[in-house]
Amino acid sequence: MVVVMQKEASEEAVDRVLSEIRSLGFNPHVSEGEERTLIGAIGPAPTEEVREHLRALHGVETVVRITKPYKLASREFRHDDSTVAVGDVVIGDGAFVVAAGPCGVEGRDQLGAAADIARRHGARILRGGAFKPRTSPYAFQGLGEEGLRLLEQTRERTGMPIVTEVTSPELVEVVADTADMLQIGARNTQNFALLAEVGRSHQPVLFKRGMSTSIAEYLQAAEYILSQGNPNVVLCERGIRTFETATRFTLDVSAVPVLKELSHLPVWVDPSHAAGRRTLVPSLALAAAAAGADGLIVEVHASPEEARSDAAQQLDDAEFGALMGRLRGVVGALGKSL
Repeated sequence: MVVVMQKEASEEAVDRVLSEIRSLGFNPHVSEGEERTLIGAIGPAPTEEVREHLRALHGVETVVRITKPYKLASREFRHDDSTVAVGDVVIGDGAFVVAAGPCGVEGRDQLGAAADIARRHGARILRGGAFKPRTSPYAFQGLGEEGLRLLEQTRERTGMPIVTEVTSPELVEVVADTADMLQIGARNTQNFALLAEVGRSHQPVLFKRGMSTSIAEYLQAAEYILSQGNPNVVLCERGIRTFETATRFTLDVSAVPVLKELSHLPVWVDPSHAAGRRTLVPSLALAAAAAGADGLIVEVHASPEEARSDAAQQLDDAEFGALMGRLRGVVGALGKSL
């Protein structure tokens, strides 16, 4: 359930409600809206007597029952869109944010060249995988902690906040010490131990949808992060597995408006992993922007043909520059800035 406080509710009134919620056996989650404070009470199904008790408290406007299984992620909990700050970049406030960089961090020069391409053409966040979960155990697995150090050095030089993937619970603290945003990849969408640990880190999270995960399952997985007190979650559609083999995955463009309807969390799209081919990435990126996404994560490499992972889907300097130019026209028509 959600306790909606009155506009003029004092801090003391909010504290009293929080204390009462805890005493009733619920876990409170506070959300500061533009006009009102909302307090989510997560726990057993509340009885009418419990709701009436909370309605009677000073400063309470109403108490609303949440029907969705994903309580904190739902529009029932928060009607207004959420925003997530990654360094000095705000996601979900009406601007269209692009994160770009190589699939994997391979070395200082390679990462630096990709970062310069991303920054020059207007990307706001640098992406790069230090730890790479691969389908084959013989494929390039990333540079690990050395990759994190290179990302940190590149951030110092460029000023761009960084997002990188964390692949296991025991790596969360190590990655969070460096990264401005933690990425949960599609293979770990329902790795609940990892999601809970990332939630406890309170770092911003880029949370990708699993290749065979329904939207309802996806939002319930996001709840594992939110339930640990971390509201800083950006959802990311990256393609799902269907019968079609013309693309690496099938980009579910409809997921963008559906997620926007069901959840207050910002929504990004990863056209690179959905396409699997660089020639298709621009069209999917433009479709995502037109569908209402808040941003993109795109793979960029100075020499894609030399990349040690996902070479076929990474954009070079000219290709990424052309995409960003076309994106400005689409997001501008929607009243957003890039």
